[in-house]
Amino acid sequence: MFALYWFVFNKSLKWQNALVLAASYFFYGWWSWQFMGLLMLSTALDYFYGFWVASPNPKKAKLFLWLSIFNNLGILGVFKYYNFFALQAQQAFDLIGIHVNPVLLNIALPIGISFYTFHGMSYVFDIYRGNQTPVRSFVDYAVFVSFFPLLVAGPIERANHLLPQVQKPRLFNYAQAVAGCRLILWGLFKKVVIADSLASIVDQIFQNYQDHNAITLLVGAIAFSFQIYGDFSGYSDIALGTAKIFGFELLSNFKFPYFSRDVAEFWRRWHISLSSWFRDYLYIPIGGSKNGKFKAIRNTFIIFLVSGFWHGANWNFIAWGFIHACGFLPLLLLDRNRKHVSDVVAQDRTLPNFKELWQMLSTFAFVTFAWIFFRADDIPMAWGYIQQIGFSVVEHPSQLLKLTEGKIAFIYILPLIMGDWYVRRDERQLKELMPGQGISTTLANWLLYIVLIILVLVFFSQEQSFIYFQF
Repeated sequence: MFALYWFVFNKSLKWQNALVLAASYFFYGWWSWQFMGLLMLSTALDYFYGFWVASPNPKKAKLFLWLSIFNNLGILGVFKYYNFFALQAQQAFDLIGIHVNPVLLNIALPIGISFYTFHGMSYVFDIYRGNQTPVRSFVDYAVFVSFFPLLVAGPIERANHLLPQVQKPRLFNYAQAVAGCRLILWGLFKKVVIADSLASIVDQIFQNYQDHNAITLLVGAIAFSFQIYGDFSGYSDIALGTAKIFGFELLSNFKFPYFSRDVAEFWRRWHISLSSWFRDYLYIPIGGSKNGKFKAIRNTFIIFLVSGFWHGANWNFIAWGFIHACGFLPLLLLDRNRKHVSDVVAQDRTLPNFKELWQMLSTFAFVTFAWIFFRADDIPMAWGYIQQIGFSVVEHPSQLLKLTEGKIAFIYILPLIMGDWYVRRDERQLKELMPGQGISTTLANWLLYIVLIILVLVFFSQEQSFIYFQF
């Protein structure tokens, strides 16, 4: 595809976009061919809604805006949430002595459904607000919705950011392509070597949490924190890097979230495209924080609960969102939720000071506690895991010395922390190993690349599916 894109179709933007669209549909069909029609239907509906929402008639525009919302949420509701609500209704009727047998859907969740439906909704929202004009070319719009690097797990792009890149000629940029290759390599390392290696430790501990001591359970929770970060940010790096190779710059999705100094900063650095989507299309429309503290608190809980429910039709995800809302609440009440907006920890220093270190560790501890609910199969399992941490310290103090899992996990976690700390000021731009010029510098950089490639190839046999494919 690379050769066709840059050396055959390089003089025709239409053919380049058609090739990207064909590759995107092929990529999606390879993973989930059964739902190709659903992706195309969702794309076509919002494409036409865009023209109708642009109507000068306010009533007509609002009507089709709501139809777009209804269609997109309806698709999500049927495929992602129907069984959840049906089972909850059954349990509610059981409480009042009425037994019902709901009809459940025995279908798999379409890969990427939460991402491409949000692409479509943001496009229609922006047209309604006057921030975007309808796209005439269906191919251009379809590329925006289903661009293969981001189709199944994000980042969630905005029309006014990606569509202009789709619509203008793209020239091959060697430096951009090299930066893309570095991001792909680093993303593969985070996913294949780190995340997938930690996965075996995490699975063993969580599946048998009743048999482990407190320290092992804490190791399991910490290991999952880095597993999900390596897995999801690794995918995002691969997506951003692949897009760079084809001349596109995608929105950043991670900015070293575990170096955050409070929960608010964490959410400005974790899954940025989703948190900013909810901020712009849900939090602000329902009033944001401009109508008094009570409504600001209400809106904060709404956005975090919805964010949790977006991740999965299960109460444990809602509990995860609720915990983060509770962690965000003190910052909101004290007007400290925007304290760390643009600065980077230890901005002009090699290491953080004691205060920054304490802030990062306490924030990480809170986030890791919440991750237990995210990783557990349900709330009882999460609560049992937490109880086991407390009880096993008292009942089995001698087991505190058994740190085998911790030593193994530390081996995988340390390179990720060191790598992120080294490039924390440059966001997702992976720097050279050593700055400067010269043969020795070049050799050092190439040595790093070779080591990373070898490690990826060695560990690739245990590669697992990306966690966020299920969302």
